[in-house]
Amino acid sequence: MTPDRNGDDGRLAEQGGPRIDRRALVDRHAVELTGILPESPLSVGNGEFCYTVDVTGLQTFPEHYPVHNPGGIGTPGTLLGTQAQWGWHSVPAGRAYDLAETCRAYPTPRGPVEYVDMRGTLSGTREAPESPAESWLRGNPHRLDLGRIGLVWTARSAGSGVGIRAPEPAELTDPHQRLDLWTGTITSRFRLAGTPVQVHTVCHPDRDVVAVRVESALLAEGLAVRIAFPYGSPEWSNAADWSRPQAHSSRLRPTPDGAVLRRVLDDTAYSVGIALPDGARILHVGRHEFLVSTGLAAVELVVAFAPGAGSAAGTALPSFPEVAAASARHWPEFWRGGGAVELAGSRDERAVELERRVVLSQYLTAVHCAGTLPPQETGLMVNSWRGRFHLEMHWWHAAHFPLWGRPGLLERSLCWYAGILPRARETARRQGCAGARWPKQVGPDGRESPSPIGPFLLWQQPHPIFLAELVRRTSTDPEAALHRYADVVLDTATFMADHPVRGERGYQLGPPLVPAQESYADVRESLTNPTFELAYWSWGLRIAQSWRILLGLPAEPSWEKVAANLVRPHVRDGVYTAVDVPPYTVRDDHPSMLYAFGLVPPTELVDPEVMRATLHGVLADWDWPSTWGWDYPAIAMTATRLGEPHTAVDALLRPEPKNGYLPNGHNRQTAALPVYLPGNGGLLAAVALMARGSDADAGRPTPGFPDDGSWTVRHEGLHPMP
Repeated sequence: MTPDRNGDDGRLAEQGGPRIDRRALVDRHAVELTGILPESPLSVGNGEFCYTVDVTGLQTFPEHYPVHNPGGIGTPGTLLGTQAQWGWHSVPAGRAYDLAETCRAYPTPRGPVEYVDMRGTLSGTREAPESPAESWLRGNPHRLDLGRIGLVWTARSAGSGVGIRAPEPAELTDPHQRLDLWTGTITSRFRLAGTPVQVHTVCHPDRDVVAVRVESALLAEGLAVRIAFPYGSPEWSNAADWSRPQAHSSRLRPTPDGAVLRRVLDDTAYSVGIALPDGARILHVGRHEFLVSTGLAAVELVVAFAPGAGSAAGTALPSFPEVAAASARHWPEFWRGGGAVELAGSRDERAVELERRVVLSQYLTAVHCAGTLPPQETGLMVNSWRGRFHLEMHWWHAAHFPLWGRPGLLERSLCWYAGILPRARETARRQGCAGARWPKQVGPDGRESPSPIGPFLLWQQPHPIFLAELVRRTSTDPEAALHRYADVVLDTATFMADHPVRGERGYQLGPPLVPAQESYADVRESLTNPTFELAYWSWGLRIAQSWRILLGLPAEPSWEKVAANLVRPHVRDGVYTAVDVPPYTVRDDHPSMLYAFGLVPPTELVDPEVMRATLHGVLADWDWPSTWGWDYPAIAMTATRLGEPHTAVDALLRPEPKNGYLPNGHNRQTAALPVYLPGNGGLLAAVALMARGSDADAGRPTPGFPDDGSWTVRHEGLHPMP
């Protein structure tokens, strides 16, 4: 990851005082663990590749870091994944399945329109596809667990074979593990069967390479490192299937410095390069198991993963010291090269925890959300929805990058939209519209998944406009950014102007549709005009219009006509409803009407005072257990724009189960969704708005934090929200 410019625009001078000591800020939130925390493993990675470890610094106890599939369906998975952006697999189908098999005609104001649908049931994370086509198209391609690297005990038998036994957790004592955020290094110290062991784990910042150094007298007495490989899994949250060894192959080719493994799983092939020091050797001990052993007291192991059947090395593999040095150069540049928020000195006792969440969320989103594909909700640690990513979540994963002075980290995945423009245009054309309609739940190819929810969502449509605008505003070369994303922005707006239909009250959205608050999926055939989507539609069209002017194109009259004449959000009993038809507002899941004035900047469609009443009505009686991790920062943004900093802080730190942050910094939701990066990214977006403000906040130093002396907020390198 190459850091972008600091982004400091003189705001620090207005605050006064010395620059923030970035090293001290980061170091005080280094993660330290003293035992097996099943929900809270640590990761090293670079946005493209990630390796997640247990308390040993390797993947020695995967079954003790479990992920439970929803409803007990399928085989439980593990949080200890090894994943890369290119690592995808599809199970061979009995025949070729076509998405058209899942389409169903829905009545719309334009007449009947074919939508991708799902006739089976889907409720939360539980699903029951009705047909083989629905099942296969939802499950393929799925993200792949590339391999497992952990410690094992070995012993030679009389027949000269090698016996392997995984250590038991009871054999491990005195564990202490530290993630040094400043260098990206995990150091793990413990005793195994009473003997000291030390493991250092690092990831190369620019290559899909993990490097470990294991030090222990046990290495000369039967302790070894095992590398094992699974088949791919189309199950909901399990990226590895260890039950089908016959379905894939692992071939070993020795090299002068180690070995290269060629992996083939149906149409997926990748290679694994292994660099070994003198005195170490690699043995093929099982169909997909390989053992690295040495008679020395230390071993340095470098493992490189690459797509395709060629050598994973490409060039000679780096040594462990070279990988460690590259990591130690990269992460200080990352921390110095973007924004920072320091809350030291605050009297509010919650400040320490908020600062911890902010620092760790920067690390985690850089590791999991800064790749060349939009991230899945669980990043590169474990699969959710089979590793497929949700485009309505892309804003929550990555909008913070430009606000924190790192637009290049968003641009990696933002460029992906141009690659699927033909597919998005075809979706719009099939529905009788011009422009491009973006899908919801997809893999790298951008193909929609059959669902009674995803194909009917609209709120992801303006996201590429918002994200591109953030990049343009914060880039060192805004003109280049303007031209780089012009097609995506303009095609998005073309669909957004063509999709609404003029009715008695103005241009309306739907039916059919499912709003961001997905509680209404069962009535999608009759749903119209969700408050959030109306405001977002209007704002997005006007931003796209400004892009036309900046590009030297004439304004498009239809864009302004639709933006100015959308149906006004529905008001009932003095508050905004979620939608403008019964049941109006169901008081669970996302309180999405609030986000029409929060995530969405002010528009003429939203009255701030009605929104204020809506906010306080939600805070009074919403079903909080049904909300999700990004709802809390989203509510904080609404409160900030309404000028209620106490409400903003309280919302951001509200003590609810899905608003908790584990010792590793992750925002856990449920046993089936144990990692939730939209919460981390949303937190950073909200804190940027709360600390730096928006274009409308000139003269307010920290508009989202109380100015009563309870909070001391220092920030630098942040950019204002629109």
